[in-house]
Amino acid sequence: MSSIAVPALAPPRRAWLTDLPVLLVAVVWGSSYLAAKGITTAQTVIAVLVLRFAVVLPVLVIAGRRRLVALSAAQWRGAGLLGLVLSGIFLVETYGIVHTSATNAGLIISLTMIFTPLAEAAVTRVRPTGTFLAAAALSVAGVVLLTQGGGFTSPSAGDLLMLVAALARTLHVLLMARIRSVRSADSLSLTTVQLGSAVAVFALLAAVPGTGDSPWSVAAGFGVREWGGLLFLSVFCTLFAFFVQMWSVRRTSPSRVSLLLGTEPLWAAAVGIAIGGERLGVLGVAGAVLVLAGTAWGRRSVDAAAP
Repeated sequence: MSSIAVPALAPPRRAWLTDLPVLLVAVVWGSSYLAAKGITTAQTVIAVLVLRFAVVLPVLVIAGRRRLVALSAAQWRGAGLLGLVLSGIFLVETYGIVHTSATNAGLIISLTMIFTPLAEAAVTRVRPTGTFLAAAALSVAGVVLLTQGGGFTSPSAGDLLMLVAALARTLHVLLMARIRSVRSADSLSLTTVQLGSAVAVFALLAAVPGTGDSPWSVAAGFGVREWGGLLFLSVFCTLFAFFVQMWSVRRTSPSRVSLLLGTEPLWAAAVGIAIGGERLGVLGVAGAVLVLAGTAWGRRSVDAAAP
């Protein structure tokens, strides 16, 4: 068993106060795949990530400068580590979005809801229930079908990258709950340090020749639509979403935070199909149904097993 305490669960009558902001995160994250796909190409991934994070970072630094100074060295290190993981998530996820559909991206990333309880069970050495394992298998089968909309072929590079991103998200959620210094620190300051670390990684990558267009040239070429998409990704999908996740994960369990994001693939599919004009095909529709059914079943089994 781990020696690090699990955050205390919110009282049932107040749980909705923690749950509602996380569900709002699911809505904006579900919409983010089409937004990112609309302003990003394979040559502009790193540049867009630099711009996306740099837009909100000065606001965070100014708003929380006193709290930043109050962070201990251990808290800076913990938040910096989370920022490195975060940068990896966004790199893999954004390249994945470029090479697959927004619908596929949102549905595959929902496997985080299955991976997180499995990883948490491995860390705590508590065997998952048979019901949860069956739900996990159903979700995985759904992803296999989802990526075969045109017949049984190898998954696209984008599909595989989104699968890696789901694993990386799982690591990020677990680390937030288990790094002692992070658990006791101010949420705003930790979010700021995380995003600052990610910006530093993206800026270093952007300076390497051959990694794509520069942030300055991409920004100069943006029109009103592109800037609107970038601001949506920056303010809502980055600033709001990760602040809420950091705030909520310390008031409930990592599994509950991930499972509360279970409506994200619904929004991703709805936006991708209704606005993006994407089509799943018969196998894709069957896969989407299995993914949603598996993750919903998994959520219920985890909630039923919670003390």
